[in-house]
Amino acid sequence: MTTRRQIWISAGIVGAAAIALAIHTAMDPTGEAVGGMEGHDHAAMAASGGDELRPVRLDAESARRIGITFAEAAHGPLFTVVRAVGVVAYDETRLAEVSPRVEGWVEELFVDFTGAPVRRGEPLLSLYSPALVAAQEELILARRLVDETAGRGGRAEENARALLEAARRRLAYWDVAPDQIEAIERLGEPLRALVIRAPASGVVVEKNVVQGSRVMPGTTLYRIADLSRVWVEGEVFEKDLALVSVGRTVQVTFAAYPGESFEGTISYVQPTLSTESRTGRIRVELANPDLRLKPGMYGRITFEAPIHLAGLHVPRSAVLTTGTRSIVFVREPDGRLSPREITVGQAAGDHVEVLAGLEEGEVVVASANFLVAAEANLGTALGELIVEGPAGGHEKHGVSGGHDDHGAPVGHENHGAPASPAPHVGH
Repeated sequence: MTTRRQIWISAGIVGAAAIALAIHTAMDPTGEAVGGMEGHDHAAMAASGGDELRPVRLDAESARRIGITFAEAAHGPLFTVVRAVGVVAYDETRLAEVSPRVEGWVEELFVDFTGAPVRRGEPLLSLYSPALVAAQEELILARRLVDETAGRGGRAEENARALLEAARRRLAYWDVAPDQIEAIERLGEPLRALVIRAPASGVVVEKNVVQGSRVMPGTTLYRIADLSRVWVEGEVFEKDLALVSVGRTVQVTFAAYPGESFEGTISYVQPTLSTESRTGRIRVELANPDLRLKPGMYGRITFEAPIHLAGLHVPRSAVLTTGTRSIVFVREPDGRLSPREITVGQAAGDHVEVLAGLEEGEVVVASANFLVAAEANLGTALGELIVEGPAGGHEKHGVSGGHDDHGAPVGHENHGAPASPAPHVGH
């Protein structure tokens, strides 16, 4: 049992020594240049050596050769660009429906297709309704009664005028225009069909009537949208919601108009979050005087927002994240690169906000820090490796991670490591 355990431990020492040799060869003046940061898992490198990392000492020539650069933790404003996608929609405050308030039949259509532009007060259709005809006759009788009692005074004249006003109100409540009511009184004859007019200017986006249709009270005949101003309904990621506020100016671009940007304002932020997409909904108002923006178009919303105006930040590449903590390597006055845990905030472009763990002016490793993390992890792993001796005792063997004055690796003899690869152990 002891022999098998010694074989496994020996194999582990050989593997660790091979890794150490590879790292030191990368830093050796006679070795090949070390590659960049692409393709490496920083979190795995930072977490591979346990919870504690050892400081690393590198001279200037070695740091230059493997591509290490430094950056200073600085105070100042930090801005990020928030991006979202959206869809052009109608401005719901500028939608109008045309619905009759009496039963009747459509005599004639003046606006007979979807998409037709209309102006407020423009005729849409003429409607025959027995109820409207009866109301017109009541108006005509009230008008005659007022004319007959004019100048007599007393209760009779007052009652006649009250009846006339009641007849006028009844027709007005049924959306009969004041000029039509006046024409009925002047002519003294009821009109067979009364005209229904557009309640607002815009474009007909829905039409549910044809000539001769029977319509009931409340039936939607037309829906009219004023497209001189539109909404863009956008989706913002949960992480960016704190940067969104009503009144913020944004830029919206559309594939239909490449190279052109439309300026709008956030008018509403929905108070709920989509549990499926983890996004919040915002509304952007855009002026559309030329009707170039069509409902249903896709747009891209962008705006710049401050993460902080006087906070501390470092380059994003300086931070190694293990999943549970964030680490930077700080350059000490004596030249050592010491690992330090920090608390990070939001990231913006190439920089990340530092909430705790660093002071202004401290210098951190800004590139190739995964190599520094590997060296720190390797030094920790080899320094704590224990080999059980044949007599049941323990020996602790370590390999230092330092370099001499010329940048070459300096190591101690690793006693107890096998001279040849460990034999295969069967199951």
